[in-house]
Amino acid sequence: MKIPLLFSALVLSITLPGTAETQYLVPGDNMTLDGIPPIPLAIADVAGRYGQYRSARFAQWHPERLEMLVRTRFGNTAQVHRVAAAGAFREQQTFFDEPVGSLSAYAANGPKGDFFTFVRDVGGGEFYQLYRHDVATGQSTLLTDGTKRHSGGVLEEKSGLLAYTRRDADEEGAFTQIRVIDPRSPQSDRLVTTLRGGGWRPTDWSPDARSILLIEYISINDSRVWLMDAETGAVRRLLPSREGVPAAHGRAIFSKNGKGFFVTSDVDSEFRKLMYVDLNTLERSVLSADIDWDVRSFDLSQDGQWLAYSMNEVGISTLYLHDIAAKQTTRVESLPVGVVGSLHWHNDNEHLAFSLSNSSVPGDVFVLNVSSGEIVRWTHSETGGVDTTLVAEPELIKWQSFDGREISAFFYKPADKFKGKRPVVVNIHGGPEGQSRPGYKGRWNYFLNELGVAIIYPNVRGSAGFGKTFLKLDNGMLRDGTYKDIGTLLDWIATRDDLDAERIMIRGGSYGGHMALAIATRYSDRIACSINRYGLSNLRTFLENTQGYRRDLRRAEYGDERDPAIREWMDRTAPMTLVQDIRKPMLVQQGANDPRVPKSESDQIVASLKEVGTPTWYLVFADEGHGFAKKGNADFAFYTVVMFANACLFD
Repeated sequence: MKIPLLFSALVLSITLPGTAETQYLVPGDNMTLDGIPPIPLAIADVAGRYGQYRSARFAQWHPERLEMLVRTRFGNTAQVHRVAAAGAFREQQTFFDEPVGSLSAYAANGPKGDFFTFVRDVGGGEFYQLYRHDVATGQSTLLTDGTKRHSGGVLEEKSGLLAYTRRDADEEGAFTQIRVIDPRSPQSDRLVTTLRGGGWRPTDWSPDARSILLIEYISINDSRVWLMDAETGAVRRLLPSREGVPAAHGRAIFSKNGKGFFVTSDVDSEFRKLMYVDLNTLERSVLSADIDWDVRSFDLSQDGQWLAYSMNEVGISTLYLHDIAAKQTTRVESLPVGVVGSLHWHNDNEHLAFSLSNSSVPGDVFVLNVSSGEIVRWTHSETGGVDTTLVAEPELIKWQSFDGREISAFFYKPADKFKGKRPVVVNIHGGPEGQSRPGYKGRWNYFLNELGVAIIYPNVRGSAGFGKTFLKLDNGMLRDGTYKDIGTLLDWIATRDDLDAERIMIRGGSYGGHMALAIATRYSDRIACSINRYGLSNLRTFLENTQGYRRDLRRAEYGDERDPAIREWMDRTAPMTLVQDIRKPMLVQQGANDPRVPKSESDQIVASLKEVGTPTWYLVFADEGHGFAKKGNADFAFYTVVMFANACLFD
């Protein structure tokens, strides 16, 4: 059957003898369900409201006017919208069946703001193509080859040239092309240089447009800063490791005089600091506040006076302004409590935009006026009628793991109307170097408000945000420690009078899905069920089958499967090998086009679970990749989660 754009399921009425008519959702023809019973419409009627929220993410300022582009969803996918003023109507600019990805700046040469560039893929495959969108006509023009994977790039504001990447792999491994194009003239596209590795990206043009700063990502603990000649492609490394100790570097931006650059780095520190580096001497000067937490994002005002940066302090964002000339740093006290996204200065050097999410804000754009200190909310995203004031703020909990190390999590208690010992969902982040932070929980508010289920979001060893030593604790064959961290969390749950240790569901996506699988093998007798969303069922087969441009990047985290010792360890400890120990029901969800964790990882664990007789539900979306970007699919996936939880936590 053909499903309308905004719907992934229809309603089917079934009348059984001697019963009243029952209505069920009919899956769309883009879905494959294996072992999943019909979903009653009654579930969608209530749970569906919790999926009706929107969010708005800042994309770009207009180069002249005080207006912006944001990405938000009015239909089934996120598209580009124009917001002409604070609180103004969101005017949709792009209209695609597929979601629009990252945007580059509005064009700055010629007529100001007459086009912007963006990337978009098909079906979640992540083979992003670069497009130019002409504002006057509403037409989008393909700028890239239509097949390889591309980035959105960075714009040189005077010439309008865009530096971007094209990634691929051959028999020698991954490689990255650095390319330059004038988006107004697609035939101007040219190759600047080809670099080995899949982790290269341009971050800024020099003021004279002769050089480009590049970041080479090796691993979460090792990333390098290079300077590239924009004409010849010659590169030189700017920040060699000290005594061979790797350091992690984030975004890099030239100073306005071109004599140096600003960068985040954890060199000589547990945490990422904001630094200025002199290009001649390579001397570093720390500019950020003397606080032992990571600088997450920063931006430089167009006149070079202000550096704005946000810090991640135990998951909560703080915002700072650094006056470069005066060498003074001020904390912005008016910032709402929450999680801040990227920072972006307007060309007027006065307005700073950022996205923010918290328990009651699903993700909206705010603007700080540095002259007045006032923060104004520019977008007001809907929450589907859900009263977010009923959602309690999370509690930061901590416990000692097996080796005495302190592990933390955000603990969301269910609504006060629910009494007695409550079921628990342990929701594990991906990455593996991700971090659970207290942003808006969207559909999961249904579990808190309607089912009375507590939710815990742990940050096990290897999570970002707690220093580089903590970040390395799960690398390679140390990974077993992360599983034990969850084991000690189960111990903590058992000590609580308000939580039911007999009703625990483990859930995770991507690496979090691998964690769900691993916990299900090791602690099957202590959980009720688990949900694995596109998780790694064997690190070896994952590395062999993931996209070539990603393979070396992941080997740095998991180990190199070509090493016999590593290979033996991966096979011996894999959930696939230990599948007979998974004795509790499992729900598996997967996008068929996933380039990161290929569908074969889910296929093989599902087949093995069936062989050993473990109750298994399997849901596959033909038009999704790594995560479910289309609202109709995300809704249906959540309805299966609700029905699965009802079966294993309440029946």
